[in-house]
Amino acid sequence: MAYKPNYATGDLVTTAIWQELVNRAIYIFADASARDNASTGITSPTEGQFCYLLDTGSGSGGLQYYNGSAWTNTSLTADITGVTAGNGLSGGGTSGDVTLALDANELSSVTAVSTDFVVIEDVTDNTTKKALISDIVSQGDITEVNTSSTSGLAGGATSGAVNLSIDPSQLSSGSGITVDSANDLMILEDATDGTVYKVTPSQFASSETDIGLILALG
Repeated sequence: MAYKPNYATGDLVTTAIWQELVNRAIYIFADASARDNASTGITSPTEGQFCYLLDTGSGSGGLQYYNGSAWTNTSLTADITGVTAGNGLSGGGTSGDVTLALDANELSSVTAVSTDFVVIEDVTDNTTKKALISDIVSQGDITEVNTSSTSGLAGGATSGAVNLSIDPSQLSSGSGITVDSANDLMILEDATDGTVYKVTPSQFASSETDIGLILALG
């Protein structure tokens, strides 16, 4: 039935119209048992129909609506009076829609060990879970870092933090080679900004004042 804002004397009120008006009324009952009474209660509720229960002491009172399969309390009957953000959270409130957000600055610092847990989101099923630090570290693709005897590098390891350093002594001496001053490359560290560059021998010969440390000759 379409909503009719005003009725006038003489308007015909059919059974269907009357039933719609009944369904839209908010009936007051003492409790859920009275609401469901076979003689005086709502025996065939319609989806969207409202009622009000006076029995608030048992937690089942207040304004309710029928959702199509069961009577459900509305938000007007909620007993939460405030949401306070605890450690690691920000937000909260005492009315309206309340939002909480993760705030890592609220947390205290800790020296992590392999048996500690961290929070991760599983991209497979979009759920938040906990994982051991040791499990996360063990998932890395790199299992070992090695340096060959002619690589010009020293260091490497199979676990933990791996350090590598340049070791020119491992490189061939270069005796007997023909130096192409325009195209061969040298590695050097600029003492001005500490940056490592590549230069040709011709650049080295013409601008020695920029060189801090010669690392290798190509």
